[in-house]
Amino acid sequence: MRKTLTSTLLLATACGLTVTAHAAEWTMATPYGDASFHTQNTKQFAEDVAEATDGELTITVHSGGALVAHGEIKPSVRRGTIDAGEVFLSVLSNDDPIFEVDTLPGVAGSYDDAYALWEATKPMITELFADQGLIPLYAVAWPAQGIYTAEALTDPAQFEGLRVRAPNINTQRFVDYLSGSPTETEESDIPTAFSTGRVDAMITSSSTGSSMAAWDYVTDYTNANLWLPKNIIFMSQRSFDGLDEATQDALMEAAAEAEKRGWEMSQEDNDASLVTLEEKGVAVSEPNEAISAALQSSGDKLFEDWQSRADDEAKQALEAYRDQRDS
Repeated sequence: MRKTLTSTLLLATACGLTVTAHAAEWTMATPYGDASFHTQNTKQFAEDVAEATDGELTITVHSGGALVAHGEIKPSVRRGTIDAGEVFLSVLSNDDPIFEVDTLPGVAGSYDDAYALWEATKPMITELFADQGLIPLYAVAWPAQGIYTAEALTDPAQFEGLRVRAPNINTQRFVDYLSGSPTETEESDIPTAFSTGRVDAMITSSSTGSSMAAWDYVTDYTNANLWLPKNIIFMSQRSFDGLDEATQDALMEAAAEAEKRGWEMSQEDNDASLVTLEEKGVAVSEPNEAISAALQSSGDKLFEDWQSRADDEAKQALEAYRDQRDS
């Protein structure tokens, strides 16, 4: 049998025919719905990969947590249940404090700063992923985070006991420092959380507020520019190693393009979402002096907490970013 197969391959080569392996079919999970610009970018990435590889690699994107819940996406990629995934980077903070650095108030307050922070922390994040058999593909920032409430936010006392949707541990700590009551709620569960009274307010972006029709349950958006957190898209090292070199190169080129496109989409979506919020009757405003002071105080405590947990490598990465930003 082996001689017959070898003879067949040699004959095909001699006749100028190409013998290829079966095309790879990957499964990818994201917790975000199809209305999110992140999901739109991820699906475009999958289309770009299929086109660039002439169908040698196809990626099926399962959105909205339909295939795998948010908290199980990274473990599922590690186990090989799925080949790739997308998560909110700071949900990985239990692995290392570097994953939550982009949710520290005052660290990066613009898209340029947020991208520089990603560049400064990417080597460490890549190394941590490699230790778990994973490879980052790209990362894209959300618009800056603000506060959605059912009344105008004018007095820090309004935070006391306020049940606030907080999607990660750093946001939960931040709400705690404001004397609020943080509640972990996935994006897809926001409408239900409000309608059932589990949350009264939420800290999130203009984009999420628009895509989740925030005007159905809040009246005000305080555009506080707290931080610009990121999603990270990653794959299994084992799945990547199973591709030939040309397909690997095409995949990484498509990832680089997706990162560039995603950051542009984020900025465009922020502008459009703010307009939509106002058109739908949500009052958009900047925080007043008293609210700003309360947010700053909470942010300072949050940073002190991060400093107490971060190792020297994480602190050095943050310091390198700050040196570059301030130069």
